[in-house]
Amino acid sequence: MTAPRLSEFVKAYDVRGLVPQQLSPAVARALGTAFAEVVVLPEHQGTQPAGCVIGHDMRDSSPSLALAFAEGLRERGVAVTMTSLVSTDALYYASGSLAQPGAMFTASHNPAAYNGIKLCRSGARPVGQDSGLVEVRNLAQQLLDGERITPTSSGPQIVHRDVLAGYAALLRELVDLRGIRPLKVVIDAGNGMAGHTVPRVLGDACGLEPLPLDIVPLYFELDGTFPNHEANPLDPANLLDLQRAVVAHGADLGLAFDGDADRCFVVDERGEPVSPSAITSLIARREVARALAAGADPSEVAVVHNVICSAQVAEVIAATGARPVRTRVGHSFIKDEMARHGAVFGGEHSAHYYFRDFWYADTGMLAALHVLHALGSQDGPLSRLMADLQRYAASGEINSVVADVPAATAAVLAWANRGDVVVDRLDGLTVSHAGGAGEPMWWFNLRASNTEPLLRLNVEAGDSETMAAVRDDVLRIVRGEHG
Repeated sequence: MTAPRLSEFVKAYDVRGLVPQQLSPAVARALGTAFAEVVVLPEHQGTQPAGCVIGHDMRDSSPSLALAFAEGLRERGVAVTMTSLVSTDALYYASGSLAQPGAMFTASHNPAAYNGIKLCRSGARPVGQDSGLVEVRNLAQQLLDGERITPTSSGPQIVHRDVLAGYAALLRELVDLRGIRPLKVVIDAGNGMAGHTVPRVLGDACGLEPLPLDIVPLYFELDGTFPNHEANPLDPANLLDLQRAVVAHGADLGLAFDGDADRCFVVDERGEPVSPSAITSLIARREVARALAAGADPSEVAVVHNVICSAQVAEVIAATGARPVRTRVGHSFIKDEMARHGAVFGGEHSAHYYFRDFWYADTGMLAALHVLHALGSQDGPLSRLMADLQRYAASGEINSVVADVPAATAAVLAWANRGDVVVDRLDGLTVSHAGGAGEPMWWFNLRASNTEPLLRLNVEAGDSETMAAVRDDVLRIVRGEHG
């Protein structure tokens, strides 16, 4: 059989492919060997064998893929620690606390036919297209195409380690919920890994003391076929059950996690979704305030946000005296920028939240703790707490299938590029109009997909009418003249 082309599913910052057509145990083993050669062994220092930690989610294919990857590592003499069932952020905890590179087997919110791998260096530092993933992919492809690397003596036997107790204890140390007022919380795990981690962090399954939380669970049963709805809360259709349950139970808020539980979405007491940009602003205020209380100079405190976050995110950060840093979409880019600037926090509009005190890695659970603490430390409802952090009208991300992406983008630029706008190309095409003299501000970002003939559009404006007008004009060009 012809080996699969890894370039088709090893993406900008992770691996994501169909099982077994693309991602099979043989492919996972080759990737494990390549990861050892490119990342694990070159990083290693000391007399003990080089080590790597591996975790996986609840998909049926995950254990066998993780084991094959581990065997590829062991062929190169690497000692493997298996954490078994974990969320992606718990794997980052393991990489950080053990100071070892890591691999997480998950396809996040993708359907059951998919699986994937998120790779990191020791300390949960990202492995993306600019930090080793291309080299891992190319070497693995050579191995699959028949090139041989002489095995070393096999590494030590695989060690199994439970990391969830330490993970839960660290998160509770970073945000202490013991003194908040009692809250009723509906949590939708979407049959993903939050069903395994929520009872350990917010409950007492790890032996930690009870918190003042009344948790109403939805779909906590681990099931990689996702029988109730896709584990992708970014799609509004997948929030409907949570929204109804929040209202039906008279809950203070609802939380929804994606399949590997590294993203967290929030619903207020009315059942209304809270924008991830608003959550980014809320946590940014808290993390900046904590840094300032510890004696930091405001000018030296940075918060990272990506190009499709609401304009109010940068406004809120600047109002704290801290420095907003704008960057590309994607976790490896955010993590790199955070490390470069020593940022205390980073947020994406996709509901990925990153923390300096968590090895600059993203963790939906720590973001949830921040929201719970902010709500439980005052008497008002969540809708009131968030009122000043949802200032503008946003379109949400709109995808369009486009035959000629460069031509469509050029046509949009020609329409938008006039004297009263600012154009930048940090990530796709962003066009901004500051507004003034009674004219609302607006901006849009148009980004090409890395893997599909798609253009992704995000629009925001000072009022809904302006947002709709800009959105419709851009979509008319994208879908009409060049669709």
